[in-house]
Amino acid sequence: MIRFARLTLAALVAAALPAQAAQLLPGLWEFTSEKLVVDGMEMPDMSEMLAQMKALPPEQRKMMEATLAEQGVELGSGGVRICLSEAQVKSRELLFQDEPGCTQEVLEHTDDLWRFRFECPDATGQGETKVISEREVANTIETAYTVGEQQGTSRMQSRGQWVGEDCGPLKPQS
Repeated sequence: MIRFARLTLAALVAAALPAQAAQLLPGLWEFTSEKLVVDGMEMPDMSEMLAQMKALPPEQRKMMEATLAEQGVELGSGGVRICLSEAQVKSRELLFQDEPGCTQEVLEHTDDLWRFRFECPDATGQGETKVISEREVANTIETAYTVGEQQGTSRMQSRGQWVGEDCGPLKPQS
């Protein structure tokens, strides 16, 4: 399930990279899920999940935060935060390129809309990003996944907002 979550997060992050450099700002971005449905069941919103993670015993929370940091992610006030470099914003490439066995394809790309699909050994999906402004994007990602013998689907609607230029200790993932 961790790999599924990582792939979903990668799709979410990748969705933030469609626009030309002048449209999206590099720096710290926070992504919040507005709606997450897994196998037909609506999941708790991001703030509820964050509250649950923050309530973990200190050792477990520290371990989870370290795992997220290795992926270039940190917990924010209302979602997860990532750092996008200027090069990433300019590249317009999906971040699956380093995931073993994953391929991706951009289906449509305009200044304010980007549609893509991806295929990995244990997940396939498609997504769409709408660029609202240089500081905000809205994403929808649909995924079919396999974890061991179990198969399922998910649909996530999320929003990304630019927090600022300074990413602090968080480093962009290549």
